[in-house]
Amino acid sequence: MSAVVEVRGLVKRFGLTTVLEGVDLDVAEHDVVCLIGASGSGKSTLLRCINGLEPTNSGTVVVNGRQVIQDDIKLNRLRRDVGIVFQAYNLFPHMTVLDNVTLAPRKVLHLSASDADARARPLLERIGLADKADEYPDRLSGGQQQRVAIVRALAMQPKLMLFDEITSALDPELVNEVLLMMRQLAEEGMTMIVATHEMGFARDVASKVCFLHEGKVLEEGPPSKIFSSPQNERTAEFLKRTLDAGRM
Repeated sequence: MSAVVEVRGLVKRFGLTTVLEGVDLDVAEHDVVCLIGASGSGKSTLLRCINGLEPTNSGTVVVNGRQVIQDDIKLNRLRRDVGIVFQAYNLFPHMTVLDNVTLAPRKVLHLSASDADARARPLLERIGLADKADEYPDRLSGGQQQRVAIVRALAMQPKLMLFDEITSALDPELVNEVLLMMRQLAEEGMTMIVATHEMGFARDVASKVCFLHEGKVLEEGPPSKIFSSPQNERTAEFLKRTLDAGRM
């Protein structure tokens, strides 16, 4: 399978603080790569560097054969193919659900309103929110808003999806509906990089798990190996704490 993402020697600093230190990462087409680790380990920053939202200090990031550099035109081209969904839903509160989903296809891909509508409505149908198309975000639950945020990214028909702790802000009873949608995407072959604290999802869905600690990938491999017999002491400690907290 062809490489979708290749990261080599990535270094990212904020002032004097090094957040990513020499990160390497390979993501093949149809891979689901889960990034795990404690808060502050660099997971979110890595995703933002892959999408060009954060400039890097050194190293290279290549997505779909193109190096990610801080050039507005090239970044806009990159983001047509790379969807990213954050912990905060970031839906426009003054726009209906349908308008939120169709905005980027109309403005970025220059689809007509009818073509954008025709692309959006089946996506909303698929997540069980077709009847909410004309509602405003504040009329939806957190789980519904997060699913709309995912559909908004999918409406651009990306080749790669990045998910940044998207269930962290949800009430526990709403987490499963979002994870179910992500499982469906994985089953359909969507290439995904997921920063997550949901270890059950990582264990069951990921093709590869990467454990980050203090800005470094300390261990990576198939979930069967990482979760059953971690080789790195830090990985083992993290997973034990996670298990003790009931998050497995």
